[in-house]
Amino acid sequence: MRSALPIVLVVLAFLAMDSVYQVQESQVAVRFQLGRIVETDIQPGFHVKLPLLQNVLKFDRRVLSLDGQPERYLTSEKKDVNVDFFVKWRIEDVRRYYQATGGNEINAQTRLSPIVKEAIRNEFNQRTLKEVVGGERTNLAERFVEVANRGAAELGVRVVDVRIKRIDLPEDGQVIASVFERMRAERLRVANALRAEGQEQSETIRSNADRQRVVIVAEAERDAQRLRGEGDAQAAAIYARAYQSQPEFYAFWRSLETYRKGFGDGQGVLVLDKDAEFLRYFERGGALLRGDRR
Repeated sequence: MRSALPIVLVVLAFLAMDSVYQVQESQVAVRFQLGRIVETDIQPGFHVKLPLLQNVLKFDRRVLSLDGQPERYLTSEKKDVNVDFFVKWRIEDVRRYYQATGGNEINAQTRLSPIVKEAIRNEFNQRTLKEVVGGERTNLAERFVEVANRGAAELGVRVVDVRIKRIDLPEDGQVIASVFERMRAERLRVANALRAEGQEQSETIRSNADRQRVVIVAEAERDAQRLRGEGDAQAAAIYARAYQSQPEFYAFWRSLETYRKGFGDGQGVLVLDKDAEFLRYFERGGALLRGDRR
């Protein structure tokens, strides 16, 4: 009797340990009895079950990731695009999740992936290439989640987010060439517009400069004529005063000016009478320099 006591104590300890289980904060649990679900959505904490008769399966209730392989889709313009995406999902109905996937996360992702791909395909088929690569990423993500959750409900999971990582044009198609050609045509159109605008501004600047040049030259010529006239008037006044005060010297100076202009180049030849008035200062130059005014 005493020899069986330790065995009984060990069995009782095992049954006591098997009757208590803990669910972590990041988990949700399902309790089974002889293979039949008797309790679902067991929350974190310590719980009790019937030893040997009942067992517990625990599942991760955090947001999980599904990183899908790039897939080729068609836009509404029948253009191919390669789309790389990822999915954020979590368990929503643990009973349905277990019934649909056996509680296996890999099975869940395998069944969820085609649902999300079909949602992406439907949305891409309704949009142009410009729309899917342009500013509608947020609206597309919302539509992906909405459509994917219709099918994901059967798996007991909820799609939290679907995001496009990148969209590439297939190298074996004609899309890249057509896109490059369209980009080239667009750049050429912009360049021609800028060139025409620059030419127009150039003509405007040139015409303004020409107009300003004409105005400046006219104003300068006007000022020069005015200054020249004022100078001539002052010179005439000076000449008049000089002639009035020293008529003989004025006549002498004008004669010297005439000599300079007549013989300045050294090539001029004049045949004159020695008594000509034009040569009078050649004979009287010495006397004038000595002050003889006869």
